[in-house]
Amino acid sequence: MSKSSTAAGTVDARRAHVEALLSAYPDVTPDERALLINWFKGEASSLDVALVASNPEAQRGYRAFRAEHIDRFTAKDVGRALVFAAVVAALVLLAVAGAPV
Repeated sequence: MSKSSTAAGTVDARRAHVEALLSAYPDVTPDERALLINWFKGEASSLDVALVASNPEAQRGYRAFRAEHIDRFTAKDVGRALVFAAVVAALVLLAVAGAPV
């Protein structure tokens, strides 16, 4: 078997495992929940997420998991938004202060 087909088989097996966990969600262990979070945030491609989202057996768990862990704003997200808003406000103030009257 070639390396590419082995890698594809591994990706498919991992996605099937994630779908099985989502089918049982929220009745998963903390380790399984951590695995799901890591998979969605780091391992999964857009195609993987779309395939999982379109699986009717995993759909209920997928929606609940996503609402609880993926779509929520984190403190890091809020911090980034505040920094962005502060930079924009400072640039606007500089532009207004430097504009001739």
